[in-house]
Amino acid sequence: MTKWLAVALGGGCGCLCRYWLSGWVYAWLGRGLPYGTLAVNLLGSFLLGLLMELALRTTLIGEIGRLALCIGFMGGFTTFSTFSFETWRLLEAGQWLGAGLNVVLNVVLCLVGTGLGIALARSL
Repeated sequence: MTKWLAVALGGGCGCLCRYWLSGWVYAWLGRGLPYGTLAVNLLGSFLLGLLMELALRTTLIGEIGRLALCIGFMGGFTTFSTFSFETWRLLEAGQWLGAGLNVVLNVVLCLVGTGLGIALARSL
């Protein structure tokens, strides 16, 4: 139960931070491009890389902290951070083809999925 609570509380905080940060960036830069989402994804990717390395290589972040921060908070803040971290790990392992395939599949298939979801919603 403690693990679930850590993920849930972290996720809620991450969602709020995403809302606040993207809103602030949109207010600052406008909505000509999705600057708010880009800012969240960039910051989230940086933070997940930092947190996961600290959790994996040091004792600074324990299991509950990792669940709350890396899965909960970062999952609520942005899942793009997970995609970036996993792609980076493939690159570090010298799996260039796998990393490239991961990028192409995530971008293309997610765009297709978005289009299909929009098409379904418009047909209802």
